[in-house]
This record gives sequence, C-alpha cells and structure tokens, in this order.
Amino acid sequence: MRSDERQLNLFGGAIGWSLPDLFSQREAPGMQLYDRTLLFAVISLISFGFIMVMSASMSEANTLTGNPFHFVVRHIAYVVGCVIIAAVVLQVEMYRWQQLSPILLLVVGIMLILVPIIGTTVNGATRWLSVGPIRIQVAELAKFAFAIYMAGYLVRRHQEVRENAKGFYKPIAVFAVYAVLILLQPDLGTVVVLFVGTVGLLFLAGARLLDFFALILTGAAAFVGLVLVEPYRMRRVTSFLDPWQDPFGSGYQLTQSLMAYGRGDWLGQGLGNSIQKLEYLPEAHTDFIFAVIGEELGFVGIIVVLSVLLFVALRAIKLGNLCLLRDSAFEGYLAYSIGIWICFQTVVNVGASIGMLPTKGLTLPFISYGGSSLWVMTAAAMILIRIDHERRLGLIQAVQGKGK
Repeated sequence: MRSDERQLNLFGGAIGWSLPDLFSQREAPGMQLYDRTLLFAVISLISFGFIMVMSASMSEANTLTGNPFHFVVRHIAYVVGCVIIAAVVLQVEMYRWQQLSPILLLVVGIMLILVPIIGTTVNGATRWLSVGPIRIQVAELAKFAFAIYMAGYLVRRHQEVRENAKGFYKPIAVFAVYAVLILLQPDLGTVVVLFVGTVGLLFLAGARLLDFFALILTGAAAFVGLVLVEPYRMRRVTSFLDPWQDPFGSGYQLTQSLMAYGRGDWLGQGLGNSIQKLEYLPEAHTDFIFAVIGEELGFVGIIVVLSVLLFVALRAIKLGNLCLLRDSAFEGYLAYSIGIWICFQTVVNVGASIGMLPTKGLTLPFISYGGSSLWVMTAAAMILIRIDHERRLGLIQAVQGKGK
C-alpha cells in the first residue's frame, strides 16, 4: 500500500474501516483517484485548529472547571468524531445524496422546530439539541442540508429557474421557512450565510438578473430591519463602527481583539504567548480564535492560514466548474455551494474579529472550537473529495472505453 493510501486509512483504521471502492481501483499512469492536495489542506487546518484551541482555551478552562485541558479533551473527542464522519461520508456515492436531499431537508427542518421547544440554552441563546453527552447545533446542519437541497433543486428545475420567476422564488420560500426557524434561536449569522449561498448558487445557475437584484434588495432590507428590531443587534452594529466609544461595554470584545492583532505585529509573540487569551478576550477559542492566531503568529501566520482556507474554497469552485463541464450538475452545484459557504463564513469570522463587520457568532471553518461546526465542515470537505474521485474515475473509464 502506498504512503498516501496509508495516510487515508488513518480515517478508518480505528473503527475497522478499510479503504472502500473510493481508492481500491488501480490508478492509471499519471492519474490520481482523489485530490491529495485538498485532503492534506483540510487535515492541516483541522490539526492546526486543535493546536490553536489548546493554546487559546487553557486559561478560560482552568477558571471555569479547574482543569486547563477541559476544552482540549473535548476537542480531541470532536476530532475523533471527524474521523468517523469522514469514513462514512467518503463511502456514500453522490447520487445517494441527491436522492436523500428532500428527506435531509425535512429532518433538519423538524430539528429546527424542536430547538426552541426542547433545546439547550447557552449564553442566552437556545441553539442546541442534546443527545446524551452530545450537543448538536442544528443551525450548522441546516447549512449542510440546504446546500444539498439547493444543488438537487437546480438539477430538477434548472430551466425553470432560468426562464421564469416561479422557479427562482420556490427555493427562496424554503429558505424563508428555514430563516424564520433559525431566527427564533436567535442566529442571524447562519441566516446570512444561507442567504449568500442561495443567492450565489442561483446566480451561477443563470437566474434572470431582474429576479436576482430584486432578491438582493429584499435581503438587504430584511437584514436592516432585523438589526433595527433587536436592540442587541443594533449595539453590535454601533460598537463595530466605533468600538473605542465604549471600550469596556459594547465595544469590549472588539477592542481586545484589535489589541491582540496589534501585539502580533509581523511574526507574532510566539505560539502560546498570547496575553489577550488570558480571559481578556471573550470567546478566544471559538468566534475570536483568529485574533489569538494574529497575536501569537503575527501577520505572516494570518496570511498562511487565510491562504490555505482560500485554497480549499477555490478548489471547491474549480471542482464545480469541472463537474458542470462533464454534465455532472448536482455534483457541480454542490461543490459551488460548499466553496461559497467556506469562503463567506471565513470572511465574516475574520471581518468581525478585525472590526470590518459586525459580530455574527460564526466559527472559523475547521479551526474554531465547536463540535457541530467541525463535524459539518468535515462532512462538506469529504463530499468534495468524493465528488472529485467520481469525476476522476469517470475520466479514466472514458479513456479506457476509447482505447477498446
């Protein structure tokens, strides 16, 4: 077995999983049956995230629980969950996801309905369903389910989306239902991510510009209205515009984050040497982990991390193009959706921590502490690996067919 196959077997060796048909065929000369660079990038981000969570969480964990490794141990369990999820998702053929997309959308919708009724409340927000010792943030599942639903819908109704308003606004109606359920938690950040993903896919599918711009204007107006209705959202917007006006009140988190970036300079203070993580910066290991990265690894570290995240997002977009060129519409639109999702969520998380955008409570993909986000992002990344594998396998079969 080659070294790269041994590396992939790490995903499933602990649970008795051997490489499925995904990697069992012999590769044609010069042809790889999976995107090794993309896989390495994802594994690197998850590994780096574990190191940064360990660095950023110890002080708060010691204060809250008396055990500085509390969050580290939990994150290890999340990474083990990633291994299991990767092993399962890699074996699911893409046509199965297309078949199950309506059912998945319905199941996640029911879970969203249950969240305000029997959900677990943390820091004043009810966003989690507890299943034994596991807490699931259903809004993260909603991003995943809606991406798969949108890809399936565009395959079934592509011509209708391009030619009339009815086909365009049907998925918007489904989005509206999801948005209302998520806003009850409340979680405006996830709604914004879903909206951008939906609009982006409709645009790439060739929707009419009139419908597209009408939707953009409606979405912008709705966002402004939601901010004005809730005082805490208005405080977030005003504090992001001028955090130093109230540095010990509404602007506290952002001012501490900016101090972290300032201390980082070009090369940083060194791994583990952040001061802001010592309970000065709230949510240092979750929403604002990028500020700790900036303080400890400096501008150079920031550029490296952003470059890897951008690589993953652009790889997904490129994969979508390649799939559409060979008439694999579902796979193409799903790859597009995942690429837009990773890119936009990264922009929002980083933008909030540097004061360019209001705080939205979104994690940094693959890096922030949080089981639901890490698990869902891992599933999305493994779907990209599976899509690319099926595309490459189809190319090999086509070449072999021509050679006969």
